[in-house]
Amino acid sequence: MKNFLLLFLLLIFSELSFAQDYIFFFDSPDTSYYDPSWGYYNGASYLELKGPTNNKYPVSVTNFYSGINSLKLHWISESGGDWGMAVAAEGWPGFNILLKDSLTFMVYSAARIDSSSLPVIYIQDLNNNTTPKVKLSNFVDSISANTWQKIIVPLSVFKNNPGSADLTKIKTVFFGQNLADGAEHTIYIDEVRMINAGNSNTNSPSTPTGVQAKGYDSHIDVLWNPNPETNIMGYYIYRMLDTASTYVRIGVTTPDVPIYTDFVGSPGIKAKYEVTAFDSNNIESLRSSTVTATTYSMSDDQLLTMLQEATFRYFWNYAHPVSGLARERLGSGETVTTGGSGFGVMAILVGVNRGFITRDQGAQRMIKILNFLSTKADRFHGAFPHWMNGTTGKVIPFSTYDDGGDLVETADMIQGLLTARQFFNQNTVDEDSIRSMITNIWQTVDWAWYERDNTSYTLYWHWSPDFGWMMNMPIRGYNEAMIVYLLAIASQTHGVSKYCYDIGWSGYLYANGKSFYGYPLYVGQDYGGPLFFAHYSFLGFDPRNKKDKFADYFINNRNQTLINRAYCIANPNHFAGYDSVTWGLTASDGPSGYDAHSPTNDDGTISPTAAISSMPYTPTESIAAFKNLYHKYGKWIWGPFGFKDAFNVSKNWYAGSYVSIDEGPIIDMVENYRSQLLWNNFMANPEIQPMLDNIGFVPDFTDVKKTPALPKEFVLEGNYPNPFNPGTTIKFLLPESGYVEINIYNILGEKIRSLANNIFPAGEEKVQWNGKNDFGEYVSSGVYIYTLKAMGKELSRKMLLLK
Repeated sequence: MKNFLLLFLLLIFSELSFAQDYIFFFDSPDTSYYDPSWGYYNGASYLELKGPTNNKYPVSVTNFYSGINSLKLHWISESGGDWGMAVAAEGWPGFNILLKDSLTFMVYSAARIDSSSLPVIYIQDLNNNTTPKVKLSNFVDSISANTWQKIIVPLSVFKNNPGSADLTKIKTVFFGQNLADGAEHTIYIDEVRMINAGNSNTNSPSTPTGVQAKGYDSHIDVLWNPNPETNIMGYYIYRMLDTASTYVRIGVTTPDVPIYTDFVGSPGIKAKYEVTAFDSNNIESLRSSTVTATTYSMSDDQLLTMLQEATFRYFWNYAHPVSGLARERLGSGETVTTGGSGFGVMAILVGVNRGFITRDQGAQRMIKILNFLSTKADRFHGAFPHWMNGTTGKVIPFSTYDDGGDLVETADMIQGLLTARQFFNQNTVDEDSIRSMITNIWQTVDWAWYERDNTSYTLYWHWSPDFGWMMNMPIRGYNEAMIVYLLAIASQTHGVSKYCYDIGWSGYLYANGKSFYGYPLYVGQDYGGPLFFAHYSFLGFDPRNKKDKFADYFINNRNQTLINRAYCIANPNHFAGYDSVTWGLTASDGPSGYDAHSPTNDDGTISPTAAISSMPYTPTESIAAFKNLYHKYGKWIWGPFGFKDAFNVSKNWYAGSYVSIDEGPIIDMVENYRSQLLWNNFMANPEIQPMLDNIGFVPDFTDVKKTPALPKEFVLEGNYPNPFNPGTTIKFLLPESGYVEINIYNILGEKIRSLANNIFPAGEEKVQWNGKNDFGEYVSSGVYIYTLKAMGKELSRKMLLLK
C-alpha cells in the first residue's frame, strides 16, 4: 500500500523550483558555532573564534534578524596584525556568481560603528584564490545602534576585478581587517546571500497551504506546499505539545526544502503544528491551519521502512530538477555527481519496490536521467566525469587536472543502470526505451581506452582531453573500485582481458591473510580500511556464495565490518561515544573536513552510513547500531533526508550535511538485506556470469562465521552506572528476536517513563535512560524501579539517581 504522506511529498517537490539565491548563511544547526566557516588572527589583532577546532564563527541566539541565530563577528584590529573570517554554505560548494548581481546581508550592532572601522570584504573560490579586498565603507555610511540594516554589495565590484579568483566557483565570503583603530567591535551578521535584486517580489508572503504532519517512532515530520512568492526567505515552524497551552517557535527552514523534522525523542508524544512564511524584509505571513501528529513505538521492520523512505527523498525530491541526477551534497546547486547518481538510480528501484512511488513515476524519472546522460552529459571515450552541471551536462572539474573521464564514477553509474535495465523488464514503450538507452550507454563506455595500452593490464582512473593521463592514477585493489574491473571484463564492445583482474586489480599488495580482533581478513589493508570498500562495488554485485582465488567477498566484507566494530569497541584512542552500538568508520565529513575515516585514520568521527550500509553482512549488529543512532543521537543527526553525514562526540561536532555517496549505500544496502532486490537484478544481466567464469569465480557455500552463543532464556543483566547521574544504560540478553517492553516507575509505583515497546533482535541489547520522564522533564534524585517484559517473562531491578 502506497504511503500517502510520501506521495504528497513527491507532488509538492516535483512542482518545486529550487531556490535561486546562493545562501551562504541562513541558520546554524549548532547554536554555539557555525561549522562551514574558517577564521584566523595574528600579531596584536584579535578575532573571537569557536568550535572544536577553534577556528569557527561564533553564533548568537540572542541577536538575530530571522530564523533562530546569527553569526557573531567580534574583532580588534591592531597595526601589524591581521584577521579574516570566512562563511560558506553547508558542504563548502562553489557558486557561479556571474549569474547573480548582489551580495546582501543583515548587520546589527549594539553601538554605532563608523564606516571607516568596518571590515573589508572579499570572496574566495574552491582553489582558495581570492578577489582583491573591498572596503565595506564603500557601500554603507555607518552601522546604527540597535537596529538591523541591510548591506548590499554589487557583485560587479568583483566581476570587474576578480584577481585570481574563478567567479564560477566561489565558495566563501570573507570579512577581514581594515582600519587598525585598536578598538573592540562586535557586529551580528544574518542572511548572507547572493541574489538577483531585480527579481525580488514585493508582495507580502501568503499563508503556507497543504500542511501535513506524520508521527514516527521518535520524530514528527511537518511538510507543506512551497509558497509561490519569489522573495520567500524561509519558513517558521510553531509547535504546541499536548501537555502545553501555547505555541512555541521551534525551528526554521530554507525555502528549497518545505519540510521540518521535529525530533521529540520518544513514542507517545502528541503535538500540534502551524507554519508561516517570511520574506526578505522579514515580514511573516499568517499562520497556517493546525495539524496534529503523535509518535508511536515502531517495529524493526517499520523503522527500516522509515529509514529508507527518508533517505529516498534525497534522491527523488532533492534530485536536480533538469537532469534528475543526484546533487553532490545538500546545497551543491548545479553540481551533480556521477557515482552518487548511480546509487540514486538504484534508490529509485527501491522506491518503486517499497511503494514510495509508482512504477510509472520511477520509469519517467529514469527516462529523464537517461535522456540527459545520452544527449547532454559530457563523455570522454564513453566515461562520464566525476561532477557535471545538472542543467548543461558540462564537466565541472573535480580538481585541476581532473576535468575529463572518471572510470570509477562511471562504473558506479553503470552498475546502477544495469540493475535498472533488468528491473524495468515490462514490454511497454517507456520500459523498452529505458532498456535500449541503458544498453547504448553501457556499450559505448570504452573501458579498453583506460588501459592506456593493451600490455599494461591495468586500468587508470582518469583521462582528460586537456591533460591526458597527467593524473596517472592506476586502479589497483583492494579498495572500492572492484566493480570497475568486473564491468570492464564483462563489456562485450570495449572490454579488457581477464588478465587485467589478475595483474592490474589484484596483482599489487592485494592479499592480506592476517586476523584482527579474531576476524580473518583475506584481502585489503590491515584493519580493512574505511567501510565504503565493502559497499560501493557491492550495491549491485552480489558477493554471496562465490569466491575467486583470494576470497569469498561476502565473508571478507563481513569480517571487515566486524573488525571495524571491534576496533570502535576497543577504542584505543579513548574517543567519547564509541561502544558496541555506536560504531562505524568510513569516508565522510568530519570536524576538519571530508576524510576517509578508518581504524588506522581515526579522529573520533562516526558515520551512520558505515554500520547501516553493512546490514547485509552484519544484520544484528547493524540494526542495533541503526536504532541506537536514531534514538540516542537523532536529535542532532536525523533530518528530512534521514541520517546526516557524521558526528564526533569528542569534539561536540554534528554534521548538517547530506552527501550523496554516503546516503545511497544506506537505502540500497538496506534493501539488499531486506529483499536482495538490487543484487538479484544486477546479477541477472546476461553479461555478468560469463565475466565471473572468465575471471575464475567458483561457487562457495562455506560460511566461516562463528555464531555467538545466545542465552537459553531472557536475561536482565542490570543497569550501569548505578548509582548514576544524569543517565544510565540497561543491558539485557534475548535468546530470539521478540517484543520487549521497558518501563520505569518511581518508589510509589507510578510509571514515569516508557522506554521501549517494540521488537529487538536476538543477542545483547542496551537501552539508555537519560533521567527524563515521558514529558521530557528531568526527574529528581531517588530510587527508581525498572521492569522488562519479554518472552512471557517479567524482570525488575532498582536503580539510584543521585544529583
